[in-house]
Amino acid sequence: MSSAAKHVILPGQTIGILGGGQLGRMMALAGRAMGYRFVVLDPAPDSPAAQVADAQVEADYSDVKAARQLAKEADIITYEFENVDAQVASILSDEAYMPQGSHLLFITQHRIREKQTMEKAGVPVAKWRAVFTFNDLKTVFQESGQRGILKTTRGGYDGKGQWRIVPESRLEDIWNECQPYLRVHGQDEAGPLIYEWLVPFVREISVIVTRGVQGEQSLFPVIENHHQNGILYMSIVPARIPEEAVRLAQQAAVKIADQLQLVGTLAVEMFLTESGEVLVNELAPRPHNSGHLTIEACATSQFEQHIRAICGLPLAENRLLTPAVMVNVLGQHLHPLLEQIDRLPRNVKLHLYGKREPKVHRKMGHLTCLGDIDTALQFIGSSKIWATDSER
Repeated sequence: MSSAAKHVILPGQTIGILGGGQLGRMMALAGRAMGYRFVVLDPAPDSPAAQVADAQVEADYSDVKAARQLAKEADIITYEFENVDAQVASILSDEAYMPQGSHLLFITQHRIREKQTMEKAGVPVAKWRAVFTFNDLKTVFQESGQRGILKTTRGGYDGKGQWRIVPESRLEDIWNECQPYLRVHGQDEAGPLIYEWLVPFVREISVIVTRGVQGEQSLFPVIENHHQNGILYMSIVPARIPEEAVRLAQQAAVKIADQLQLVGTLAVEMFLTESGEVLVNELAPRPHNSGHLTIEACATSQFEQHIRAICGLPLAENRLLTPAVMVNVLGQHLHPLLEQIDRLPRNVKLHLYGKREPKVHRKMGHLTCLGDIDTALQFIGSSKIWATDSER
């Protein structure tokens, strides 16, 4: 058997997924169409991914015994979110076939290690500083012109664990809000908090890069992103940015993927400044919310490409078939959506994730509008689905 063949996981074999959320669900749906079987590890019964998988190991992510059970039932392991317990990731990397390895998680689970890795790759990032003490915070607050973002170095997503700081901010109150996090993580070797200088950007963009076990690499079209309350609200492809910005963004993503020796999928989130500079902001070592529109808009989705990459199959063509706009459906949007589901335009594709309880700001699904971007934006802007209570 050739060395390449040893890395091929064939359809009919079982893929284990750490995490049972919507990313795992869409990963499993793509893989099932290719003939793969799936087993999911997640503490929640009837998780979104488990609903479309063959089996679920119902246990906490830190449960070593459960992780070994997942490895026993699967021929290969992947993950749908990066905050996997480090011990579990290490055990699976050593005792099972997890081609993404645990090093990628080690880097991306900690924002300062992530920044240092991006700088080693030679890509520009926004100015940042580790924050250990309240005096550190006061110092960087002044150095940054009293404008920045204070973040936890571990965990945090969809705006959680982040504090926007402006001249009017009360630093004492923000520091007090950080204390529960500091009590959990303590003064680790890289600093418990990170302060990032505020970037006056004109566009937020992302590049999703996929790399196979043999080093084959592919890039999806650059995606334009819009956030509300720290949560991704809408993504547009192709991004409405100059060609030179596209080149710089893709170049940065490739450099980071090479530096990390990536296997699988990596989403690279970036800022485009008014001067045309592209600054890398954050990494996500998995399929990404901004890439959901690739399911219909591209010849191959980010989920199928991820399965191909980790299983050692050739990466497929992923060219853009049509412009598209994706908009998230949060808990507060679900009821208005269901009330007018029979009146959605014919070019709109609906994805709901099977979550039973719609909570405010919880991602329940998404809509992808295919075709003309201006028409899609007009529909989204005029629809009552995303209106506030006062606007309905």
